Formats: sequence, structure tokens, C-alpha cells
Amino acid sequence: MLTSTPFESQRFGAFLFDMDGTILDSSAASERVWGGWARENGIPTPPYHGRRVEDTMADLRSVGIDPVKGAAEITERELADLAGVVAIPGAAEFLDMVPTGRWAVVTSAPKQLALRRIAAAGLPLPKAIIAAEDVTRGKPKPDPFLAGARLLSADPKRCLVFEDADAGIHAGEAAGASVLVITHTNSATLKGRPTSPDYTLLGVRATGDALMIKAV
Repeated sequence: MLTSTPFESQRFGAFLFDMDGTILDSSAASERVWGGWARENGIPTPPYHGRRVEDTMADLRSVGIDPVKGAAEITERELADLAGVVAIPGAAEFLDMVPTGRWAVVTSAPKQLALRRIAAAGLPLPKAIIAAEDVTRGKPKPDPFLAGARLLSADPKRCLVFEDADAGIHAGEAAGASVLVITHTNSATLKGRPTSPDYTLLGVRATGDALMIKAV
């Protein structure tokens, strides 16, 4: 159940969903890919969750990693490894409740990987998506969520962002949106935000130009 601000009383223009850890769980695949790559390169697994691969790689220049080569290797391996990618409980049903044109996926993954993972998890493919290549500054900058709001012709301040990672939470808040943290994969360390373990107790009521969260 929601544990902080009662979103049931708020009216939103659009919903913006992060992908990994938020509508689907790809942690097993990501840990295999990133852990294996890090071991091969003789470094600890870097903190990659919630950020674009190129941004994570840029931080590894200091330990001798070629960021372009590294990003290409990780992307190739992630595209090939979809084992264990599953939907967050209730996510498919929740997305089906949101009217078309009122929600978007805003992910740090490349678009091709995002679409493959969404399909592998059995989730509806989004009509609107902002992926890694669609912005020049990734999360925790607000640019991805601002782009998602523009794509839906929505005011960012009237958007509800669904996130699981610290970088995405910061990005959503910096964009001026409300943020609901999905805690199924226990990725976030930030506290004091409204949370829900998954979508099994959440529903959607659409009235005119407003979307509202309701308990089910």
C-alpha cells in the first residue's frame, strides 16, 4: 500500500514509467552481464542501476576503461541475455488500465533493449517511449522525464513518475513531477518518498483529462 502522500486525492495528466525495476525485473540478467564484464576487466561491478550505460562507462575512464568499447560490449550482451526478465507483479494489469496516449516509458536503456525486455516480460509495448539515445543528458538529470512529458503533451508538474532507482527518483523530482517508488527490487536507498511494493493493490481511474490512483 502507499505509505506517504495519498496520491488517491491527486489528479495527474500523465504517468511516466521507468522500466528496469519499475515495470519489469531484469536484475538477474543485468547482474550476469555487468558482473561478468567487470570480472573480465578486473574491476568491481560499477553502480550501474538507473543510469545510461554510456554515463556509467564515462565514470570508468579513470580505471582504464574505454567507454565507447565498454558501452558497446555491455549493450550487445544485454540484448542477448533476456533470461529471467519478468514483469513486476500487477504491472501488466495496471498499464492496461491507463488510457492510450496518457503514459510513456522513460528508460535509461537503449530503445532496442527496452523493447526486447518489455516483450520478454509480456508487457504491453508502449506507444510512447523515451530511451537512452533520445536525450543528451540521462538520469539523474531531469531531461528524460521532461522529454517524456513533452511526448505526451503533458505538464511535467502534472505527471506521476514511477521509479525504483535513486538516479530516476532525483530525475523525476528535478523535472517537477510527483514520484512513486516501486520497491519490488529494493533498488532505491532514498527515503521519505511514497512507495508501493508493486502494482497489485493499485488501480487507475480516468476522468476527462485526469488520471487518479485508486486502491483495489
